[in-house]
This record gives sequence, structure tokens and C-alpha cells, in this order.
Amino acid sequence: MHPRFLLALAPLMFTSMAFALDCDNASDQATMNQCAAQQNAAADKELNALYQQITARLKSNPDSKKLLVSAQRSWVAFRDAECTFSASAVKGGSVYPLIYSNCTTELTKARVQTFKQYLKCQEGDLSCPVPGI
Repeated sequence: MHPRFLLALAPLMFTSMAFALDCDNASDQATMNQCAAQQNAAADKELNALYQQITARLKSNPDSKKLLVSAQRSWVAFRDAECTFSASAVKGGSVYPLIYSNCTTELTKARVQTFKQYLKCQEGDLSCPVPGI
């Protein structure tokens, strides 16, 4: 990057780092939307970390890994479609990002729990698709 560009961005970077949202006391729609987006990002980050752990355990079984990838892609499509539908009553409104983010966060948290169960599989459990360690 060009040094002048970095200098121009510096105040923005420090401002955004210094500005912490008070999500417990959010009183305006923009802040509530931002807080919901942060919660969604945190749930997604946890989901991705668990997904990586599962794919690592499936490295010796490429067929199972393909099934996981296919299932996850289908799940993401379902989640997005479900939340689009769920928030459709407020489409175009200022509350839409909040409703949509809350929906995706809740569904992502449920998927996180599923992944955590997969990672708890005991060796020899034939009902579990992820080998135990």
C-alpha cells in the first residue's frame, strides 16, 4: 500500500479500535444492528473453528469430508434462506439487519452445538460421523 494511503487510514483505524459498542445499553437501531452483527460474527467464527477441527479429523476419509462439505454448503443455504424468510416482514426497514442477524446467529449457535457433539464422539461409536481422538 502507498504510505499516504496508510496515513489517511490511520485515524479511522484508531477511532474504530477505540470505539467500543455498549451492546448491553444499545438504545438506537444502528447500534442494535451493529451489536447483532458482532454477535453473528462471533458465532460464525466459532462455527468455522469447529468446522476446521472436524475436517482435520476427516483428513483420512475423503468421502466423509466431501459429505461434510456438501452438508455445510446446504446448511448455509438453508440458514440464509430461512433467515431471509424469517425477516421478510420487515424487509427494507431499519430493523431488518437486526432481525436477520439474530436469526442467523441463533441457527449458527445450533449448528455449533451439533459440531461440538460431533467432536465428542467416542471411538467405536458407529452412529457418529466424526472419528474420536
